[in-house]
Amino acid sequence: MNCSFYELRRKEVINRSNGCRIGFVDDLEIDTECAKLKALIIYGGFRCFGLFGRKNDYIIPWKNIGLIGEDTILVDW
Repeated sequence: MNCSFYELRRKEVINRSNGCRIGFVDDLEIDTECAKLKALIIYGGFRCFGLFGRKNDYIIPWKNIGLIGEDTILVDW
């Protein structure tokens, strides 16, 4: 299955262990030396309408990605 970054950004990330929704893919971490995807990055939500910044970002390593489906990405987090 081939997937573009645009398509990845539209997929919801779900934790396999507890079924909790983590969010949507916002960015990718890529190793430019060997041209491999290292991690998915999901930005943390806003605190108090953005007045107090953001919560911590989720950085999910490639080894923790279990399945990339049509609408969701299942991860072991």
